[in-house]
Amino acid sequence: MIETVEIKSSETLDDYAAVVHYAPSVYSLRTEANALLRRLSHRKIWMVNSTPRGGGVAEMLPKVVSILQELGVPTEWVAAGTSRPEFFELTKRIHNLIHGKQGLELTNGDRELYEAVSRENADELKGRIQPDDILVIHDPQPLGMGAMLSRELGIPTIFRCHIGLDQDVKETRSAWDFLSPFANSCNYSIFSASEYIPGFLAGRSGVIHPAIDPMSPKNKELGASHVAGILSSARLDDYRHPVVMPPFPTPAQRLCPDGEFRDVSHSGGIGLLFRPVVTQVSRWDHLKGFQPLIQGFLRMKEILVSGKQELNEHHRRRLELVRLVLVGPDPAAIQDDPEAQEVLQELISTYRCLPPQQQEDVALISLPMNSVESNALMVNALQRCSTVVVQNSIREGFGLTVTEAMWKRSAVLGTRACGIRKQIRDGIDGRLTQNPEDPDEIAYLMNSMLEDYDDRGRYGLNAQRRVHDEFLIFTQVRRWLQVLAEHAGP
Repeated sequence: MIETVEIKSSETLDDYAAVVHYAPSVYSLRTEANALLRRLSHRKIWMVNSTPRGGGVAEMLPKVVSILQELGVPTEWVAAGTSRPEFFELTKRIHNLIHGKQGLELTNGDRELYEAVSRENADELKGRIQPDDILVIHDPQPLGMGAMLSRELGIPTIFRCHIGLDQDVKETRSAWDFLSPFANSCNYSIFSASEYIPGFLAGRSGVIHPAIDPMSPKNKELGASHVAGILSSARLDDYRHPVVMPPFPTPAQRLCPDGEFRDVSHSGGIGLLFRPVVTQVSRWDHLKGFQPLIQGFLRMKEILVSGKQELNEHHRRRLELVRLVLVGPDPAAIQDDPEAQEVLQELISTYRCLPPQQQEDVALISLPMNSVESNALMVNALQRCSTVVVQNSIREGFGLTVTEAMWKRSAVLGTRACGIRKQIRDGIDGRLTQNPEDPDEIAYLMNSMLEDYDDRGRYGLNAQRRVHDEFLIFTQVRRWLQVLAEHAGP
């Protein structure tokens, strides 16, 4: 089931070049493109992933595709899906195995299912591909169809894997044993970190870091009144003042003590613009470390009553008011992530077992996915009004939510998961926990970041500069041009 994803018009390279601190990057990108265009202008680039919405890949592809098109490289984005939900259960299991999750296995029946769905998608796309085209396959879900098309059409095929583990464990080896016949059929593979490259792909793989678009709705600069307007329009708080923005068609919702999600304003609001706020934005996934993060936050709050730490009056008041906000997408909208609902149900059960005061201090927010732009603006406003942004990932391929928060000059508390430590230098751009499953360590670092205003400001400034230099869209597209031209031939 192949879906062509239309790219809506957005900022052009001229728009970026009009901003002084983007202009040098745009010039370098155009210079690179002009040198390589002779090899690429007569070939269509097919970008293939498993979903047109939700997750980092679906967020990155629109801008990558639109810039390549503007530079003169014909590029099309299609999403390969299926009506068989068991396929996405299988690919989620593969995803978890690559990240080292124990207690899972892959069977001959799984291979038959994987190949059957891959065959259906390959047959549907096959008639649209020309002999000079180049195929780029994003992640394991469509890898099988990519391998089939590569073998049958003889076109250059690149496997772009956005996940990985920097450890050699049997679970990861099991997943790559399953995928290796398909990955081996591709001409080249790209990973987010060199540590993720499996041994059988060594010597024919490279690294491209994910990146963000600084002028997208999720990352563009917002003034204080704009942030307040978005929060009000999304009903993320109960404000009494008029705002310019009309209400979003579908509001954000907060988990209530009875286990149901309702408009946040129904619960009296969270106080996002007035309280210290610790926020994590991510998919509902076991690997995002929600449970130890909740435990760590509550242990930090216990400092108030334990008497184990002497607190000045200002920090005491800060700990009284601080709230933890856990933000994720409406799981019903993410077709290729069948575990999302399960993880969310576990968090609902945890929340319902908390005493009333702790329920007040912990907010679980579900963001609607029916409008990509509205969802992005909500995330942007939430990150900008946060005192500390957390990404407590146990495993993380890269973590664009980290990049996004760093770009907004947020103080970020991350983990030493490979994708996060590639971005945050501990004590320079933010802080990193040694063990994301240790609530005591989380509590200690969270408390120290909340307490030190000057450190938070320094982390934020350093973080934004690091993203500017390493993780903006211009660097990513320039690297894509190099890889595509290399495999396009003379």
